[in-house]
Amino acid sequence: MAAIIEVNNLTKRYGNKRGITDVSFQVEEGEVFGFLGPNGAGKTTTIRLLMALLRANSGTACIAGLDVWRESVEIKRLVGYLPGELALDPNLTGGQILTYFGHLRGGVDQAYLKQLIARLEFDPSRKFRHYSSGNKRKIGIIQAFMHRPRLLILDEPTSGLDPLNQQEFERMVKEVRDDGRTVFLSSHILTEVEQTCKRVAIIREGQLVRVGSVEELKDIKRYEVTITFASAVPVEDFKQLDGVEQVEALAAGRTLRLTVQGQADAVIKAAARYPVISVTSHEPSLEDIFMRYYEGDNTATREASHVVH
Repeated sequence: MAAIIEVNNLTKRYGNKRGITDVSFQVEEGEVFGFLGPNGAGKTTTIRLLMALLRANSGTACIAGLDVWRESVEIKRLVGYLPGELALDPNLTGGQILTYFGHLRGGVDQAYLKQLIARLEFDPSRKFRHYSSGNKRKIGIIQAFMHRPRLLILDEPTSGLDPLNQQEFERMVKEVRDDGRTVFLSSHILTEVEQTCKRVAIIREGQLVRVGSVEELKDIKRYEVTITFASAVPVEDFKQLDGVEQVEALAAGRTLRLTVQGQADAVIKAAARYPVISVTSHEPSLEDIFMRYYEGDNTATREASHVVH
């Protein structure tokens, strides 16, 4: 399948401050591609370069075969863009803002627009300045989707949305994919990317450290399981289980805190042999995962930076 986004050795510097360095990846037409990394890693800089809101120091980027800087007007006709932060007229209502964007697009399908408004439970009658951060995000999502663009570029799209709206957004993304169109979305939430994306690029401190399928994230995804038992249990029974990397005994052995990678099936089956009072599972933030997996290991970062297609 042909690539709709092609990025080659893209570099952006902010004086002495880090931007991005030699970033290269491709996004195939019709896929949902995740751009994953901790806050400040370089996700928004990359997106602003793709949208010609910043100019690169070096490297190239093309969308649908068009140079992102020289042919940015043509590109914007193909793209629905959601920035990380929306700066809109505070005195306009949501409906007026969407009408304005619709006119910029030369008109949009009003039935589809009303459907998007209903699906996200958005009230278009209020002024922008009165909206919560979640409702401001909804305006951004609606204006990005409403002209059915060939490519959606979305910067932290679910930030501020409640869980129900997040689920609706995921359904909207899958519909775009099923329609053969493309979604490029940035996120610092590992679970969000897992649920929506086929492939991901992971960026850290302005450099790509991994490009590959979502399944390949399993080697960095770790979470903690805390199990409290009615009485002390033998710790050794859990240390040798598949996927268990670390076991910490608390409360005189009545509570175990396990670091688990991958499936928790073996842990649950082992725990079921004893009287269990409670089980809790905690997924660390992406920042925590990156600190654990990449911190201070420049060799590992270089080895991980190979591109997997």
